[in-house]
Amino acid sequence: MWYRVFGKLAHEVPPVDLVVHLHALGIHVEPHFRGDDLGWTAGELRLPAGGTPVVLNRFLTVEDRLRPELNFFAADLETRDYSPNHVPLMQHVIQAQQLITLRKPIDSPDEVALETVLLETCRLIAARTDGVYQIDDVGWFTATGEMLLQEY
Repeated sequence: MWYRVFGKLAHEVPPVDLVVHLHALGIHVEPHFRGDDLGWTAGELRLPAGGTPVVLNRFLTVEDRLRPELNFFAADLETRDYSPNHVPLMQHVIQAQQLITLRKPIDSPDEVALETVLLETCRLIAARTDGVYQIDDVGWFTATGEMLLQEY
């Protein structure tokens, strides 16, 4: 399952801020990030209980030629006219300057901690990048976790 943050601002959320946020919630992840002169590009968050780490990737609209993927999500949102939020979400995705993806591992020995890591990572990054986040087959959410559109 994939979690995605669509940020309107291109600046990165420093990995140390993410780790401090998760530690404050009682989740002591072990971070491993790599990047370039534009900030971090990929990382892993290893949970204390073990299992496959949460894998994160950060793509910038211009540098990574992200526009076709964003157009795919915008087109999908355009068809979800059962929600009054489908047009504002479509516009948000079109204006996104970065996309952060998180892959949920299927072998976590601590599902509660894993879900906390995934959701809190999405919420923090969305809050700091004027973003929204999406969870496959679940829906689209504000940075505070309010559901904007349910996926069926």
